[in-house]
Amino acid sequence: MERPITRFLALAALAILAVWTPSNLAAGSTPAGAPRYVGSAVCAGCHPGQYERYRQYSKKAHSSRGIKLMAKGLTPEELASCYGCHTTGYGKPGGFTDFTATPELADAGCEVCHGPGAEHVATSDPAAIKGKLTVADCAPCHDDPRVRSFGYKPLLQAGAH
Repeated sequence: MERPITRFLALAALAILAVWTPSNLAAGSTPAGAPRYVGSAVCAGCHPGQYERYRQYSKKAHSSRGIKLMAKGLTPEELASCYGCHTTGYGKPGGFTDFTATPELADAGCEVCHGPGAEHVATSDPAAIKGKLTVADCAPCHDDPRVRSFGYKPLLQAGAH
């Protein structure tokens, strides 16, 4: 069942995307032609079931909480390392920059695994986003040291999907 607020957020994000082009972005935020991130709430408009399961069951959906709790005890380099896996698109054009400027990208959302979604949202083309994921897609964040530290087990068909 689709929630009215979820639908509203998705439609609002689509309206922003319609007028938000590289020519009117702030300098340095997303280079022309670079893939753009939209945030998981936008995905909810067409994928409400997956989005609801992600929000309810996936630890990634709330990953910024842990960063905020630990941030005071981390160096800037350690914090940047956390952002790389616990936010969406950190260090990439149009990705997470900070909790104030890009709050919609503060958690590890749909686009962490499936890639930037602006083109997919604009065209509805399934080829414009990564659909089928493999364990190799998990490896950038869930590498051997993290597997040992956190007991990671790939859940490609659980959590959000």
